[in-house]
Amino acid sequence: MPTPIYLDHAATTPVRPEVFQAMEPFYGPKFGNPSSTHRWGREARAALDEARERLARCIGAQPDEVCFTSGGTEGDNVSILGPYRALRASGRRAVVTTPIEHKAVLATVHQAAHEGAEERILRVTADGLVDRASFDALVRDDVAVCSIMWVNNEIGVIQPIDELAAAAKARGAVFHTDAVQAFGKLPIDARRTPFDLLTLSGHKIGAPKGIGALYIRRGTPFEPLLHGGSQNRGFRPGTENVAAAVGLARAAELAVEEREAEMARLRALRDRLEAALLERIPDAVVNGRGAPRAPHVLNISVPGTDSESMLMALDLAGVACSAGSACQSGSVEPSHVLTALGVPRELAISAIRMSLGALTTAEDVDRVAQLFPALIAKSRRLAGTAS
Repeated sequence: MPTPIYLDHAATTPVRPEVFQAMEPFYGPKFGNPSSTHRWGREARAALDEARERLARCIGAQPDEVCFTSGGTEGDNVSILGPYRALRASGRRAVVTTPIEHKAVLATVHQAAHEGAEERILRVTADGLVDRASFDALVRDDVAVCSIMWVNNEIGVIQPIDELAAAAKARGAVFHTDAVQAFGKLPIDARRTPFDLLTLSGHKIGAPKGIGALYIRRGTPFEPLLHGGSQNRGFRPGTENVAAAVGLARAAELAVEEREAEMARLRALRDRLEAALLERIPDAVVNGRGAPRAPHVLNISVPGTDSESMLMALDLAGVACSAGSACQSGSVEPSHVLTALGVPRELAISAIRMSLGALTTAEDVDRVAQLFPALIAKSRRLAGTAS
């Protein structure tokens, strides 16, 4: 049987050997609690402080601006509710986001609305970029928080965060960006881009699941969601996961060191796969193709198919991908991202996301380019028979 092909790196990535090696001592002899004052605690504290410093350098931050979290969802939640709760008494009660955010952002904005916030949703273009006229109309001087994802997790579209953050800041809003899919793919520097909060997740860059980081710029209004000790400057109390923090720092360093070469490699592979599929399936549509895209994501729709059956067929053929739609209760519901872009339902329910990463080779791409059209043809035949 051919070697399985993993094209779901946007969902999660394997832990890198270098990361596992860096973490291993903290599951063994270096097990101390970093809040303890004895030698085991001091050893753990030194490792945690070093991890914070190394991660901070990767994003142009100061160490005390880095808060370790459990991952992207936690980071997104506190980045919206923390500033909103801190600012609402001042009259800034609006929260602004886009309709194509990760559910961790959208659900948190809904929670803010339950707490009295005015929820404002920006328009996006057909390719997934924030509509600037909508931004200018909705980001006013009563906005507490504006949250816009840097790279979309479904279609890979890159938002112009530099200019959007600057515009939001000019109106006095706190600006947050979910950079879970952006880190390691794009240059990120807090000294150059005026975001106030930025979310990272370890398992997207070769670190373990359950560890992430939140950048909180000094002076940002913020009310912690958790209450307890003084860990993470009080922003996120609780005993820190030292091993995972060490792993995240190592993964981040490797991602930054390798970014330029690795992204060029992935862009060439993504473009090669995209061109081959469009040539062999003339009516296929690449979602977000007209906008700048991160090099690791290809989201493609083929009319006459559905993502649920195609994912099953791909899996049986040894290829792991994800859908651009969520399958619920036995029926295929269109992706909220593609729906917001105005993608017709027939195309939205057929969307497949192929995301490339460290495991992806040219041989993988060529094999998928051969397999996918045949599976599409079979899916269409079965759909025709069923109808």
